Amino acid sequence: MTKKIRTYESYLNETREKVLKRVEEASEEFKKTKTYKYPTWLYGEPKGKLFKVEVEDSPTFGESAYVEMDSGRTAFIVIDMQTDFCGEQGYVDVMGYDLSNTTAAINPIKNVLDTVRGTDIDVVYTREGHEPDLSDAPFNKLLRSNIIGNGVGIGETPDGGLGRLLLRGEKNWDIIDELYPQPGETVIDKAGKGAFGSSNIHLVLKNLGVTHLVFAGITTDVCVHTIMREANDYGYWCTLLKDSCGATDKGNHESAIKSVKMQGGVFGNVTDSQKFINAVEEAQLK
Repeated sequence: MTKKIRTYESYLNETREKVLKRVEEASEEFKKTKTYKYPTWLYGEPKGKLFKVEVEDSPTFGESAYVEMDSGRTAFIVIDMQTDFCGEQGYVDVMGYDLSNTTAAINPIKNVLDTVRGTDIDVVYTREGHEPDLSDAPFNKLLRSNIIGNGVGIGETPDGGLGRLLLRGEKNWDIIDELYPQPGETVIDKAGKGAFGSSNIHLVLKNLGVTHLVFAGITTDVCVHTIMREANDYGYWCTLLKDSCGATDKGNHESAIKSVKMQGGVFGNVTDSQKFINAVEEAQLK
């Protein structure tokens, strides 16, 4: 029996060739300048001002490269900086982890917020939490949290606690005071580790006209990594600020950072808060 080879419509060839030509041009540009240029052919003319952020060059793991961003299409994403993940009597604390691993992200994030506020860079927060009736919390997630918390898991209040763990509306669920959103900044509530499958974040970012995302928050290997991976699949340019995030385990934090840079930057790019701040200040966005 002869196997029939499927063929596709020939009119698709021209579109593919146009895209690959753009890829080839951008690749040659990168070889010359070590810069991922802002693609005006794709997004149109900049809404704000173009600025270049120094990043770790993924192909060689150390040498500098640059990502060119449009300030009017860039968002600083602060992920899950909630008492439940970095405060006493919150979820992570009750699970028995060292809070210093997650609180280490607070000051670097505050420095970035102080820098981008007053510019046309958008600030977007996420909060993980479930409905009070737990109708959006999977059984296996509840079970695992109960086991590791020695009987006190999601939806329950620990001794001396601020409220029920990881439930929307509870004091421990909210963002910490040091990094609390200001009027006009966006807060996305999500029910899972990721956001694109359990919230309206993609619609919000599209309505803001965002193309480039700069990531901070906790935890590096779970919520931050998951959302970054999702965003990358949707075509957003992703940059992780490695000192502005933290995990419950330092080894997991370091591995998560390394994995972003594998395969030429499989999930995006990596830099630190000071390099990003320097780029914003040098561009004189305020």
